[in-house]
Amino acid sequence: MTEPTETQPADTQPELLFYEQGASWLWVLAGPAAGAAMAMIQLSAGYGIQWVVPGLFFVLVSGFLAIQVKAARIHTSVELTTEKLRQGTEVTLTDEIVRVYPEATGSETPKWQYARALGELTGVPRGRTGIGLRLTNDRTAQAWARKHRQLRAALTNLIEERIPPEPAP
Repeated sequence: MTEPTETQPADTQPELLFYEQGASWLWVLAGPAAGAAMAMIQLSAGYGIQWVVPGLFFVLVSGFLAIQVKAARIHTSVELTTEKLRQGTEVTLTDEIVRVYPEATGSETPKWQYARALGELTGVPRGRTGIGLRLTNDRTAQAWARKHRQLRAALTNLIEERIPPEPAP
């Protein structure tokens, strides 16, 4: 009986080609800023600082923003590896992606812009730009990202490595 000469760890991660977090935790700092602003307003009015109102602003604004940032980090993050494209919580295998459509130019809207956006959201999230994808079984979908040109380039390179580009007519 012979033993294999090379062993690979079972938990090897595929190469990360593109990543975009949904939102930054720095937004939560608006809570302390709101509390400090309320304290300054109280001081400038000549009442002295009563900690209930600044404390309430601190807690409410920080709490609300923390919930918003957590949701954005879950639902609007993007990750592309050699094996999968994750948009929010939806995962699409890269083997299912057949083609990346060209960027929309001109006044006419391409058909792919009417396609379903990947992810569990109802459309392309605000501040992101859609990227048309042709999937297996004659399906069309939209990937999206803030840095859409970088994601488009990474997807195009990944697809061209797997499927050679179609010859020009």
